Amino acid sequence: MADLAVRVGTLALRNPFLLASGIWGESGESLAGAWAAGAGGVITKSIGSEPRKGYPNPTIETYPDGSLLNAMGLPNPGIDEYPREVEVARARGATVIGSVFGADAAEFARLATRLAASGIAALELNLSCPHAEGYGTEVGSDPADVEEIVRAVVREVRIPVIAKITPNSPDPAALAAAAERGGAAAVSAINTVRGLAIDTSLRRPVLAHGMGGLSGPAIKPVGLACVWQIYDRVAIPVIGVGGIATAEDALEYVFAGARALEVGTAVTQSGVAVFGRLAEGLSRRLDELGYSSVAAAVGAAHPARA
Repeated sequence: MADLAVRVGTLALRNPFLLASGIWGESGESLAGAWAAGAGGVITKSIGSEPRKGYPNPTIETYPDGSLLNAMGLPNPGIDEYPREVEVARARGATVIGSVFGADAAEFARLATRLAASGIAALELNLSCPHAEGYGTEVGSDPADVEEIVRAVVREVRIPVIAKITPNSPDPAALAAAAERGGAAAVSAINTVRGLAIDTSLRRPVLAHGMGGLSGPAIKPVGLACVWQIYDRVAIPVIGVGGIATAEDALEYVFAGARALEVGTAVTQSGVAVFGRLAEGLSRRLDELGYSSVAAAVGAAHPARA
């Protein structure tokens, strides 16, 4: 069977499948559960400076294909409390990647320093949440801002920094290039796609917040396109995100240029057992196609690699 171990910069992963931020990551026990089920690493909830309750219900709309539209509002216990959860997951052997969100470079740097002290293996910067005012996409849509934020964090921490790129931009690859200039060890693409659902009986948006972020199978083509473009634009590794539920989905992302993969919505559908199935399935498919490892297959669909 093909070797699934990968490296994202200096970050070593036992397989490429990461629990995506915002899914199953509220507690250290849930992170540890995803790790025990076979995830190659687990990404925490996005953590901010202060506790946030998030938006009122309803916060999620589901679709027949398994896609989700959500506007949670970045609920989290805050940076003073969350490191305790990291300790729980690390005590169970998990490779933990922290996620933080902030309003500007200084806040990102402060949060990164605090969370890095908890012993996380890497740090993902949420520059791409599409529905939280003052955060995410609002601070991550301008290449100059992305470069400034990444550079500020890289100056303060000694672990790999991953910039999570928004698809809600005219040129996501330019944002990835800016992250690379700022010193990012990798970029992850994509976060959710901005969307809306209308309740026609009530004549108002379904979600209490109105706009939300679409995830799951519906956004896989968008994620693949962004990974494809980013792979051609930067030298640092790309982590693919968006609609990965099967080994074939994962293989598409690897061939498009992804070295690692985040899985989120599929966990809400199938539970954390999905990680073991994905790892086994991807290893088998790579072996069938003559690849000895994930690394050997990265970017294989690009013309120069075909």
